[in-house]
Amino acid sequence: MTTNSIILKVMNVLFWIAFIGLCIKTGSILTSFIISHLVNSEGAKNLYLGLNLFDLYSYDKLHYTLTVSLLLLLTGLKAYIAYLVVKFFLKFKLSKPFGNDLTDLFLKISYTALGTGILAIIASGYSKWVSKKGISIPIDWSGNEILFFAGVIYLLALVYKKGTNLQMENDLTV
Repeated sequence: MTTNSIILKVMNVLFWIAFIGLCIKTGSILTSFIISHLVNSEGAKNLYLGLNLFDLYSYDKLHYTLTVSLLLLLTGLKAYIAYLVVKFFLKFKLSKPFGNDLTDLFLKISYTALGTGILAIIASGYSKWVSKKGISIPIDWSGNEILFFAGVIYLLALVYKKGTNLQMENDLTV
């Protein structure tokens, strides 16, 4: 087994862990959100790993619902990106690294990351707007970092697409 194949297997395992972790995070936030709405409003004090949105819940349930919905959507999209990466690693073969299906997956990852970054920037702006009303929303939306990630992935996807085209041309000339 070569060093590259070992690294790819380790990366595959790490992305599986990330995917499962993001699914658990999304499910935990959703469960806590439902409990805070239907069972006990005190659930908003510890929505997920100490995330306290009780002041927002007390201020306005609509703002609370919108904020948690944005958080759920973002964590869900991050889980979806991790899923697409896992899917990419399952199809990727070092012996023939380029292919249309892999290129399509790569582009899908970049488009999803772009949408996630835009949504995170919108959520950050919304949080700033709500905080002007005196209600703190202690969430780091990381919109700029996600957009940077999306740009890098998109550039890599374009290079990958070019590699796929060159491999197809090479296969035709043989």
